[in-house]
Amino acid sequence: MLEQIPHPADHVVAIRAGGTVTAQELQQAIDLIEAAKKRCPKVSMVAELDDLRWMTLTALLRDLGYGLTQIGELDHYHRAAVITDKEWIKHVAHLEDRLVKKIEIRTFSHKERDAAMAWVAALPPGADAASGDEPERDGYHGA
Repeated sequence: MLEQIPHPADHVVAIRAGGTVTAQELQQAIDLIEAAKKRCPKVSMVAELDDLRWMTLTALLRDLGYGLTQIGELDHYHRAAVITDKEWIKHVAHLEDRLVKKIEIRTFSHKERDAAMAWVAALPPGADAASGDEPERDGYHGA
C-alpha cells in the first residue's frame, strides 16, 4: 500500500508506504514527483514508512529504474524526510544521505512527524517554490 499524504507546501511530495507496494502504486508516486518537478524548481519529499514489508518485483525494478533516471536530475531535489521507527530503515537513509550529497536526507521518528513535515517545507535561501526565481540582488532587472 502506498498513498499520498497531504502537505500544505506545493513543492513537497509526501507518501505513506506500508504492507506490500505494487508497481502501479509506485508509478502513482513517481507521477506525483514528476508533476511537482514541473511546478517547482526544487522538490522535497516525505516518506512515512509504517509497516512496509515488501515490494513486488515489478515495483522494485521500476523503483531502481526511476532512481537511475534521476541521477542527472538531482538539482531538482532539496530535502527528503524519512519517518520511521525501524532502525534498519534509518541506517539505509543515513547511507543514502552520505552517497547522494545534493539531497539532504534526514530520519525522524513517528513522534517527530510534525518536525519532519516542517523541515521539508523549508526551501533553500533565495529559492521560490513556484517560479525558481531568485530575488534581484543588485537592482538590475534585465534589458
